[in-house]
Amino acid sequence: MDAVIASLAMAGQVLAQETSGLTGNIGTGLAAIGYGLGAIGSAIGVGMVAGNAVQAMARQPEVAGLLRTNMFIGMALAEALALIGFVVFFLAG
Repeated sequence: MDAVIASLAMAGQVLAQETSGLTGNIGTGLAAIGYGLGAIGSAIGVGMVAGNAVQAMARQPEVAGLLRTNMFIGMALAEALALIGFVVFFLAG
């Protein structure tokens, strides 16, 4: 818990230093926030896909192969959204 508080304090100090020289170009910051939100959404999606697939495999072990294949396809699609957000971040910045 102390490490989390220390890292948040450090992030606040870095943010304060970065915003002290703000010249009016807010687009890069908004792009970074947008990518961060996209990455969070993708991570939640991957976690839900993996968790539900493991739960389904535990309930019906005989279809584990098909579920595993579908799980990897779902994870790839969710990660593709994060990669698209990464590209948009660089295009906007």
